[in-house]
Amino acid sequence: MQTKRIIPCLDIKNGRTVKGVNFVGLRDAGDPVDLAEIYAKNSADELVFLDISATEERRKTLADLVEKVAERINIPFTVGGGISSLDDVALLLNSGADKVSINSAAVKNPNLITQIAKRFGNQCVVVAIDAKQVNNQWKVHLVGGKQATEIDLFDWAQEVEQLGAGEILFTSMNNDGTKNGFANEALAQLSTLVNIPIIASGGAGCMAHFEETFRLGKSDAALAASVFHFKEIEIPQLKKYLNQQGVPVRL
Repeated sequence: MQTKRIIPCLDIKNGRTVKGVNFVGLRDAGDPVDLAEIYAKNSADELVFLDISATEERRKTLADLVEKVAERINIPFTVGGGISSLDDVALLLNSGADKVSINSAAVKNPNLITQIAKRFGNQCVVVAIDAKQVNNQWKVHLVGGKQATEIDLFDWAQEVEQLGAGEILFTSMNNDGTKNGFANEALAQLSTLVNIPIIASGGAGCMAHFEETFRLGKSDAALAASVFHFKEIEIPQLKKYLNQQGVPVRL
């Protein structure tokens, strides 16, 4: 059985790590380079770095910051925010990223998924999907959750797989920052519709929530931010707990 991955997420704004609730009310969570190094040394399986205001501010991801993080870690590293071309991807991979995450750009130009997959390999393309449940329907949102669309989460997930995505990072905007658990029903539905790994994001509040998303949500990986940044959950202890519950993890 494949091991489940634990992934801290660094949301970056103005060069600092930040965290909010339901995508708003951001507060400072520390220096991203220092945090990245701590996570790499403390059993994180991968790291995700999202320049959350790059698309909104119409600028590129902070490549120099990516380089500084990459120099200090030895685990797979995914970078997203403001990516809209193959040149952007090449710059980030050359700066030390292992994978790139595209979100708004993928919706606006779905062919970009295929282009990245063909040039750099499917394993390099993570499509991030921010979705909100409105009237029992999961709708995709863009620009850091600020722009609603009529796109259905499940239809879009199937489409990005066909276009060449190697992984999906699904963030439930309803659950984000609430610490009430992941959107496991939606995650389980996604896992039956696509054959690529799904990273659960939004809602981690305690160790049991991770176990639940692996068992009930059928998630391949679980991503969290504030519970790790503010040391409410330490990753080595989380992995020990999951192992005791029979969830396969890399200790």
